Amino acid sequence: MRDAPAATGGPPGSGPTIALLGLGRMGSAIARAIARRLAGEGIDGGGRLVLYNRTAERADALAAELRAVPGLAERVTVAPTAAEAAAAADVLLSSVADDAALADLYRRPGGILEGLRSSSVAVDLSTVLPATVKALAAEVAERTGAAFLDVPVSGSTATAEAGQLTLMAGGDEAALERARPVLAAFSARIFHLGPSGAGATMKLAVNTVILALNGAIAEALVLAERAGVDRERAYEVFAASAIGAPYVHYKRAAFLDPAAVPPAFSVALAEKDLRLALGLAAEVGARLPLGEATLATLLETEAAIGPDRDFSEVATYLRQTAAQATAGST
Repeated sequence: MRDAPAATGGPPGSGPTIALLGLGRMGSAIARAIARRLAGEGIDGGGRLVLYNRTAERADALAAELRAVPGLAERVTVAPTAAEAAAAADVLLSSVADDAALADLYRRPGGILEGLRSSSVAVDLSTVLPATVKALAAEVAERTGAAFLDVPVSGSTATAEAGQLTLMAGGDEAALERARPVLAAFSARIFHLGPSGAGATMKLAVNTVILALNGAIAEALVLAERAGVDRERAYEVFAASAIGAPYVHYKRAAFLDPAAVPPAFSVALAEKDLRLALGLAAEVGARLPLGEATLATLLETEAAIGPDRDFSEVATYLRQTAAQATAGST
């Protein structure tokens, strides 16, 4: 039998009821960070966590994991529908793969819009188009009276679990302040960038840089290897040099031993994000020539090694093509 969601709200000082919908890699990592805070000093002195995922088994498994943490047995529940999760929430968080999944989560029968209360703040953490979140913000306000924020995240699943993500927020600043204690459970910095859609815009800009950097690291690493420099030594230099951004450090294991590291961000998702950025660029009249070249490499990588490998495996694809070129010349 599935859990019923926690009762809405709670006694003074009990902390907010937080609903987290979408338990992929990032959503699950954020849930663990929130649970760690709840098990410690709490959020505003307490708090509850309601989980929902369209694949129910994933929510059940994560809930069982979190309930095993001392102090959380009665504070983590699973909602049978998105509407019931929303009805329980003071702050609702959603983290899904793309625009279609987000729209479906809100609008389908039994979706968020059927349960969200006017006193709640809904926060979307996904990487989607600004137009998508603007439309949802207007619909949420009209149908429920609740506030809606677009607050995509920057960082890895490891930084999420450690509570060190960077958040980029668009929407009403007062609503952001209401949600801030919850967001602080999994972030180190929160930037309010302007009205609805500003957070989504900034995330696409950030990911444009990350995806280009990923491709540049892959190219340079394979270049160094092919010229006789040890892979690990080459990467040590990257990390210690002017290019040693946080991304270079937290993707070290994926670049050095890709077979041993589970995918954190797939080639398919990287392609999706870059297509969104290029679409936004066309809409606003910006040119992204480097983004176009990066997309071409991602498409080649997907065709060669599949869509589900980590996007750092652009390097694997480049190694394969270099080996094939060498074999063909002998």
